[in-house]
Amino acid sequence: MADHVPVVSARGIGKTFSGVTVLKDVDFDICTGEIHALIGENGAGKSTLVKIISGVHIPTEGQLLINGAPARFKSPHAAREAGIALIHQEPLTFQDLNVTENLYLGHTRGKGNPFINWKELYRKTDEVLKSLDVRIHAQDPVRGMSIADQQMIEIACALSQNARVIIMDEPTAALSHGEANTLFQLIRRLRDQDRAIVFIGHRLDEILQIADRITVLRDGKLVGECPQSEADQDKLVHMMINRTFNELIVKETVPIGEVLLETRGITYPGRYYDINLQVRQGEIVGMAGLVGAGRSEVAGAIFGTQPCLSGEIIIKGKRAIIKNPLHAMRKGVAMVSEDRAHTGLVSPFSIRYNMSFVILDRLSNKLGFVQTRTESALVDRYVSYLNVRMRDPEQPVKELSGGNQQKVVIAKWLLTESDILILDEPTRGIDVGAKAEVYKLINELAKQGKAILMISSELPEILQLSDRVYVMCEGHITAEFNRDELDSKRIMTAASTVRERRAAQ
Repeated sequence: MADHVPVVSARGIGKTFSGVTVLKDVDFDICTGEIHALIGENGAGKSTLVKIISGVHIPTEGQLLINGAPARFKSPHAAREAGIALIHQEPLTFQDLNVTENLYLGHTRGKGNPFINWKELYRKTDEVLKSLDVRIHAQDPVRGMSIADQQMIEIACALSQNARVIIMDEPTAALSHGEANTLFQLIRRLRDQDRAIVFIGHRLDEILQIADRITVLRDGKLVGECPQSEADQDKLVHMMINRTFNELIVKETVPIGEVLLETRGITYPGRYYDINLQVRQGEIVGMAGLVGAGRSEVAGAIFGTQPCLSGEIIIKGKRAIIKNPLHAMRKGVAMVSEDRAHTGLVSPFSIRYNMSFVILDRLSNKLGFVQTRTESALVDRYVSYLNVRMRDPEQPVKELSGGNQQKVVIAKWLLTESDILILDEPTRGIDVGAKAEVYKLINELAKQGKAILMISSELPEILQLSDRVYVMCEGHITAEFNRDELDSKRIMTAASTVRERRAAQ
């Protein structure tokens, strides 16, 4: 840190909301030419701290120093004027405007000039975009762009306003592996241009890959900081929750029963080919592979969201015709999808509704009215069972943390009492503490005799939770490993190698 100059210093920062202290006596430096990661569980105070630095909140106590001078921001606009930009997890772009209009919204005219020089603004926009090395142009419409491209627009917006400090709040949460790597390359370029970067994230492998320095918060307090060279996954997890990473995932021994789910040669040309797999009662079967390998598509075929074109699905020894999720549910199959925001939850609706709407037929009387007492009892039972942290069941689910939203999705499918569970990236976008609770739940479900097919891009989950693992690459199953054969190098080799296609294909 001696080589870097603090452009922003937070000293003794505290923040209280309605009598509840969410930050207490936190010191935090942001230095030029450095990527500074800020990590901690949901509720640790990360977002509150960066919102204070970026002018969204005013601290209850403590002070901010900008280049050594005291500063107090009353709005995000004031922070922007001081060169501090906050890029949110969900890009705040206007879909019906083009790239330039998004970049210069609110400051399209020069001082004292009543007219907009669009030609000049388009030139400036293309200049900024070129410096980011992205394939976006000044007059491109934003609607239809990927999340990754919209994030690039927000970064370009920050640069167009001369931001020297760029704060990124979980920027990779909705990105693929390739998109995240592209973003990392850009972040490093910005650092090398002597800008200061704050990176908030949950994925510790990404934190160790991108950060120069790491600060950990727990329960609103500063636990400590360390340079990247002195950090590893175990150390960071221990700082966040006072446990090591290996203590998070403990695989329990469970009796393995009969085959509940089997696929025989299911194929959808262009997506996956000749998929043969089995999942037994009480068994956790992992599916590993790189992004785009076809794992989610296979899961979708079993659950009926995108049915296969050939092959068979066998459930409890009988051939099943599954053309849509309703067919799958009737056969005892449930699926926690990888994208909870779009396919797992109805965000504006209540926790109660999101948990119970898939079983409303079971909760309704002969006249079609929902028996609210029965519904409330079931919701309360699963809220307690999964330890969902909330205000009350009528709270909109969008107000919950990522980990608690994931618990609501899982509760929804547990209410169906299905024997076969497909978990597609069950811990994506949730913090370490919430992950530990999900791991414990997966073990518990296996003990109950559920057959679990778990898709995960996180190798530690695959290695430590699975009884068996199938590896996919480019639509093919390229390997199958029993638990005593599991090894990260073996899995990655199989995930990168496509076996020769059978003569029949």
